[in-house]
Amino acid sequence: MSDDRLFDLKNKWLRVSVGLATAVFVASAAYGFVVSPSLDGTAIGGIWDSICSAAGVPSKRSADQGEVAPYQTSAVVLRASEFRNPPADSVGRGATLAQQCAICHGPTGISRADSPNLAGQYASVIYKQLLDFKSGARVNAVMSPFLKSMTEQDMRDLAAYYAFLPRLPGFHPSDADAAPLIVQSGSPMRGIAPCGSCHGTIENKSGSPWLEGQSATYIRAQLHSFAAGSRTNDVSQQMRTIARQMTEAEISAAAEYYASRPLGSN
Repeated sequence: MSDDRLFDLKNKWLRVSVGLATAVFVASAAYGFVVSPSLDGTAIGGIWDSICSAAGVPSKRSADQGEVAPYQTSAVVLRASEFRNPPADSVGRGATLAQQCAICHGPTGISRADSPNLAGQYASVIYKQLLDFKSGARVNAVMSPFLKSMTEQDMRDLAAYYAFLPRLPGFHPSDADAAPLIVQSGSPMRGIAPCGSCHGTIENKSGSPWLEGQSATYIRAQLHSFAAGSRTNDVSQQMRTIARQMTEAEISAAAEYYASRPLGSN
């Protein structure tokens, strides 16, 4: 049989094959663009809305209804020089305000209750988190109500005071292994940057907290919150994207590494 006969429309097998392929394509398109979008529990206003929904394109119906944000995101914009060399009276006012914070964060900014250590933390980090609690971008049963009455100047004074305190140094025993791969190398194939490239030991990114000496319980809890989407105040979803890619072993390794016993502890 020649190739001419093979692709001749008079060939009934060619007609059957093309017909079946066309039928499968039409059925798949109908399911993907019409049936499947209607099964997500949302009202569909017609076939065009169904197609738009499946393709991820806003339809007239969705535009009329408006989009409702599922959570509030951080709107804080930080400048590198903004918190350098705070005036002494700002540090003094912050010391007075910090007496209200001592029950959770310790009288010297070192927590004994798995709350974050604030002593020596970057002022920009403390300010951002306080502002996020106040705006609702970050929610906590204790911190959110506490921030309601706090002014802009109060937040800056607290940030200046805690940044002024001596940082709790981390100590990694000499016989221990080097920093875990997730900290020093990340996982390029999964798009995970090294933890140390933002949080110290390699480099520090503005707005990223110094993690040395923090509680392993606290670090683990925050990574789990980012991964679950219950914490959403990371700019551009950077931490949520990373945490979702991390394995439980990597989360534990990073938490234990940064929480290594601090110098001078008993």
